[in-house]
Amino acid sequence: MRFEKAEDIEARVHTLVNRLDLKHVDPFRIKCFRSHGSKARAYARIWSLPRVWQKALAVRPHYVIEVLSEHFDKQSFEEQTKTLIHELLHIPKTFSGATRPHAFFDKKIDRRAVEKYYALLSG
Repeated sequence: MRFEKAEDIEARVHTLVNRLDLKHVDPFRIKCFRSHGSKARAYARIWSLPRVWQKALAVRPHYVIEVLSEHFDKQSFEEQTKTLIHELLHIPKTFSGATRPHAFFDKKIDRRAVEKYYALLSG
């Protein structure tokens, strides 16, 4: 599998964080990559930096959003945006380096949640 820095995706993530008013997200600590050759069926995934690694490397929390070229690049711009929103919703309010699961108490990361945030972009 091959990874390349995805500056186009990083710019879109910065825009989304600002337009969706995700105050808990520091877009400068989110790095984006495009992967090629993955066998996964996902369109994108978010990678965390666990606390033990933060301590070992003496760095603050960071996240990586990986878009899987084989699937993500075939999506329409709208669907790509929804995919990126989905990944951003995995970042907890604490921006701790951990990730939120799809079902988190009464809050869920699902199509309905993504559509709610997507609607804010046009309103």
